[in-house]
Amino acid sequence: MTIIKTVFVTGGAGFIGSALVRLLIAESGWQVVNIDKLTYAGNLESLAGIVDHPRHIFKRTDINDRAALDQLFAEYRPAGVIHLAAESHVDRSIASPSDFIQTNVVGTYTLLEAARGYWQALPESDKASFRFHHVSTDEVFGSLGATGYFAEATAYQPNSPYAASKASSDHLVRAWRHTYGLPALITNCSNNYGPCQFPEKLIPLMILRALEGKPLPIYGNGGNVRDWLYVDDHARALKLVFERGTTGETYCIGGHNERTNLEVVDVLCAQLDELRPRADGRPYREQKTFVTDRPGHDQRYAIDAASIQRELGWTPQETFETGIRKTIAWYLANPEWVAHVQSGEYRRWIDQHYGKAS
Repeated sequence: MTIIKTVFVTGGAGFIGSALVRLLIAESGWQVVNIDKLTYAGNLESLAGIVDHPRHIFKRTDINDRAALDQLFAEYRPAGVIHLAAESHVDRSIASPSDFIQTNVVGTYTLLEAARGYWQALPESDKASFRFHHVSTDEVFGSLGATGYFAEATAYQPNSPYAASKASSDHLVRAWRHTYGLPALITNCSNNYGPCQFPEKLIPLMILRALEGKPLPIYGNGGNVRDWLYVDDHARALKLVFERGTTGETYCIGGHNERTNLEVVDVLCAQLDELRPRADGRPYREQKTFVTDRPGHDQRYAIDAASIQRELGWTPQETFETGIRKTIAWYLANPEWVAHVQSGEYRRWIDQHYGKAS
């Protein structure tokens, strides 16, 4: 009889988490226990097609709730955890840093302690194969100049409350590995984009504002550079690291697609001109407007992903051009998803069907 192993995915209704859960259901034999508090950016509609799959179990749970986590570990006895649950928007972290400390720092600590208690009680054979995979960001490394890349040995220098909270969580995971022996791995990724991203982030925000005929606000002169990673490429990397990565190691995951914010907006405008022309025939680029820069805005991020390529054979399958076209096409084809996440209708439905997060 085939034994089905279970993995916990925290934040599995979020943007990256839902992409990973969809991949695990489609391309592996894992049973996925999807743990998500369903804050504003969590959306079960991003799991359409697999939410009722027999290997997908959804639990509306807050990672700060130790008792609820202990109950889940005892009930489902996972072979590992992939931890993505996090507050992740820099602008929100500047306006309300306390939410980021509570979820990204205290929540990670609470999850680590629950995982450690469970892991230490496992039989030796199961203990040896267990792994805790913490998913993080390149923003923990600070800002680059015109040259150079972030890599696994880059020193931490977070510059925003969000980045500082993620750096803190990385350090906690590393400490739990070093002090207690918890078999942990860390990945740090570059900026993600793709379907099902909440429309506060640059690419979906610009797509939707363009279609609504609203100004397209660009920070400063638009010269800030990001390394863009298509979300399904990231999900493939996360699956590889979780299943085959070396515990105790960190892996940097990047898209090899550096673009300035202005270049990103220009590409979006040009592709929308082709795919969904304005009713008045005017180009979308006329909606661009430049606004006061974000406080402490990092100038450039770029990742050297040679380690994961060399050790695990991962490379991104999408170029920026192919990925951005798929992304625009998805938003054009899914106006209902957009309307629901922007209204209170979806939140009311979730509360009625799942209750408040435990």
